[in-house]
Amino acid sequence: MKVSLRKNSSGGSIGLDIDGRYLAAAQVGHGRVVRAASQELPTGLVRDGEVVDRDALANALKSFVQAAGLPKSVRLGVANQQIVVRVIELPRIEDAKQRDAAVRFQAADAIAMPLEETVLDYQVASYTQAPDGSARMQVVVVAARRSMIEGLLEAVKKAGLKPAGIDLDAFALVRVLAGVGAAESSSEESATVYCHLGGVSNIAVAVGTTCLFTRPLASVWDEADAGAQLADEIRLSIDYYMTQPQAKPVSEVVLSGPGSSDGTLVENLGVHLGLPARVAAPLGGVDVAGLDGAEDPHRLTVAVGLAMGAAA
Repeated sequence: MKVSLRKNSSGGSIGLDIDGRYLAAAQVGHGRVVRAASQELPTGLVRDGEVVDRDALANALKSFVQAAGLPKSVRLGVANQQIVVRVIELPRIEDAKQRDAAVRFQAADAIAMPLEETVLDYQVASYTQAPDGSARMQVVVVAARRSMIEGLLEAVKKAGLKPAGIDLDAFALVRVLAGVGAAESSSEESATVYCHLGGVSNIAVAVGTTCLFTRPLASVWDEADAGAQLADEIRLSIDYYMTQPQAKPVSEVVLSGPGSSDGTLVENLGVHLGLPARVAAPLGGVDVAGLDGAEDPHRLTVAVGLAMGAAA
C-alpha cells in the first residue's frame, strides 16, 4: 500500500487519526461531516507518532470502532520522524517511466534513508522555466520507512479494520485548512505554516494547497515554556524549508489541534515567532451542523482532512 499524495477515491472510508493521546474518526460527504467520534487513547501505545504496542492498539481500535458504530474501511494518517518530504527540481519530463526513474535517482540523494527500506511516492508540484529558457519541474517527494508503515497496518488489521489508504497528517491538515480565513494578501507568492498541536506537534509548510515540507516537532504544547520552545522549532523548520528549490517566504502561521484552544500559548507563539499567528476554524470550511455537541472539533481536524482525501 502506497503513501500517496494523490486523491484516490474511496468514498466509503473513514478518516482515522491515531494521535498519541486520542483516536479520532470522521466521515465527510458533500462538504459536511456525516459522522465523527473520538476517544482517549491509553498512554504507551503510540509514542512520537509511531506504534509501540501493536496488540494493545489493535484492542483500543476495535473497541473504539465498535462503540462508535463506524465502518471498517479506514484511511490512515502518519506523522513521525520516519517520514521525509522534500522538493527536488528536475528538467521537465513528460514520459512517465522516464520521470519515475529520474525522481528515484534524485531522491536517493535527497532522502536520508535507503530507498529499498522506504515507501516512496511523488507528485509534480509546478513547472517553471530556467534562466536559459529550459523547462523545469518541481517535484514533491515523500518517503516513509517501510517498517513503520507495516507496524501501523498490522495493528489496524488486527482490529478487524480495512486500510483503504495511507496519507500524511500534514497533507490532511493542508487539505482541510488551506484557504480558509487566509489573509487577503496571501497568494501563490507566499507560504503558510500549519502547526497542529496534538499528541504530536506537527507542522506543514504549504503554498496554496500544495504541502512542500513537513516535520514533527519535539516540543509538547502543554509543557512549561512551550511557546518559546515551539517557536524555536518552527523557526528552524522555516529556515530549512527556505533552502528548498523555489521556496516562498512565509506569511503566517495557522494553528490547529487541541493546543490551539490555549489562548496564552497562541499569543506567546506569535510574539516569539515575529509572524502573524492565528487559530484555524477546527474543520476549515466543512459544514459541522451535524456534529455531536459533545465532540471537541479540535480533535477532528486531521481525521476530517484524511476523509476529504478519500472522498475527493
